[in-house]
Amino acid sequence: MKKIRIGLGALLLLAGIVLFIIPGSMFLVLGGLLLLSVDVPLARIWLKRCQSAMSRSSAKLDRLILNRKLRS
Repeated sequence: MKKIRIGLGALLLLAGIVLFIIPGSMFLVLGGLLLLSVDVPLARIWLKRCQSAMSRSSAKLDRLILNRKLRS
C-alpha cells in the first residue's frame, strides 16, 4: 500500500508540475504532496509551504478585489 501511495503521489505531483500553465493544476500538485506527506516528511514541509503561499495569495487577491469594488 505504501508503494502505491508514493507512486500515485509522485505521479500527481509530476502531472501538476507539467500542467502548471493550466488553471487548476495546482490541485494536482497539492494532491500529490498530500499523498506523499503520509510517508515522506519532506513532502509535509512542502505541503505546508504551498498551503501558506496559497492562503497569502488568496488574501491578497481578496483585498485587491475589495478595493476595486469600493472605488467604483
